[in-house]
Amino acid sequence: MNIPTSIYPRIVIIGGGFAGIALSKKLRNKNVQVVLIDKHNYHTFQPLLYQVATGGLEAGSIAYPIRKVIQEYKDFYFRLTSVKEIDTKHQKIITEIGDLHYDYLVIASGSKTNYFGNKEIELNSMSMKTIPQSLNIRSLILENFEQAVLTKNQADRNTLINFVLVGAGPTGVELAGALAEMKKAILQKDYPDLDIDKMQINLIQSGDRILNTMSEKSSAAAEKFLLNLGVKIWKNVRVTNYDGRTITTNTDLTFDSATVIWTAGVQGVKIIGLDPNSIVEKVVRIRVNKYNQVVGYDNIFAIGDICLMETEKYPQGHPMMAQPAMQQGKLLGENLIKLIQKKTMTPFEYKDKGSMATIGRNLAVVDLPHYHFSGIFAWFVWMFVHLFSLIGFKNKAVVFLNWVYNYIKFDREGRLIIRPFKKKSFTTFTSDEV
Repeated sequence: MNIPTSIYPRIVIIGGGFAGIALSKKLRNKNVQVVLIDKHNYHTFQPLLYQVATGGLEAGSIAYPIRKVIQEYKDFYFRLTSVKEIDTKHQKIITEIGDLHYDYLVIASGSKTNYFGNKEIELNSMSMKTIPQSLNIRSLILENFEQAVLTKNQADRNTLINFVLVGAGPTGVELAGALAEMKKAILQKDYPDLDIDKMQINLIQSGDRILNTMSEKSSAAAEKFLLNLGVKIWKNVRVTNYDGRTITTNTDLTFDSATVIWTAGVQGVKIIGLDPNSIVEKVVRIRVNKYNQVVGYDNIFAIGDICLMETEKYPQGHPMMAQPAMQQGKLLGENLIKLIQKKTMTPFEYKDKGSMATIGRNLAVVDLPHYHFSGIFAWFVWMFVHLFSLIGFKNKAVVFLNWVYNYIKFDREGRLIIRPFKKKSFTTFTSDEV
């Protein structure tokens, strides 16, 4: 990997997400050598992926080069590769570009979409955890409308403009709201020869309420906002299969749709080599102690979505969200220096700063530790928090200007099919399409 030797201990970080970047910043210019590894050369601001998928933002405005983050850090290196295995016996990682020895290893590999073992749903539906996936969704949405213009059969046309979102957490709710706003203000102008009123946005939730990780007040407010925007919400419905055209459920309900976006769950990104007893296979998360040390190891740590720290308040681990990941990354940076200096480490305690979700123009819900509010003020709070959480002044400025433009013009400039997307399995329509 061409990493020079150093007189300082080497810390290897796997993953440049929220946890990995937060840790990297804490290790800046310390008496350690740091090697950060990721399969992408950029950090993704995942909370705004849905805006890329619906044309509100371009991909570059929510991505930031990792090398630019660390370019002024001394004895700090980045390598673009994927980790295939961890050799704990010889303290090295095995990657696609070679092996690398570590003194301390931090696994911050994040999470991916969880299809709960249903291979057909995985094959035929879309997920939205990365920028390429968001661009694929954007292309598929626009391609389906272009195909709907050409399709003569009404049933096929309805299938092409029927959207189904599975999972009513923040991602599903925000995506549903964005699609509803596109239907209301944009698509009828882009496709005047289509009856856009027949476009359906279905949000399916297996539980009895949407946004079930937020307060009941916020959940009820979000549901009201979505219903007013024309989104159809189906609660206590579990999707059992999707063949590329028809969704079946545990009820009598079925849906014909060419676009199914799966946001119903996540699981950790597994890395081979750790003791199986340290991994919770059901959710593919790594068990850690209160210092984020992987159970059974002294010099291997896990932070962010991949780790599972069982506490009295969080017996199933902390929420797989940005805030716990960043807090763990920051504290681990301090603890690693303490460990090297043979000082006592500080146990991690999650400080819940609240949660929020936006539904659409002037519509959002916010849960703070002691307050719950919704509407336009919540929408401004949501925008402020997300805007200032972005990395880089340019990204902040670009996103802000896009939001101002979209708000004034009721428009989304990113409706571009830059790279056509073809699903792994092809949906067959019975009509003559030209």
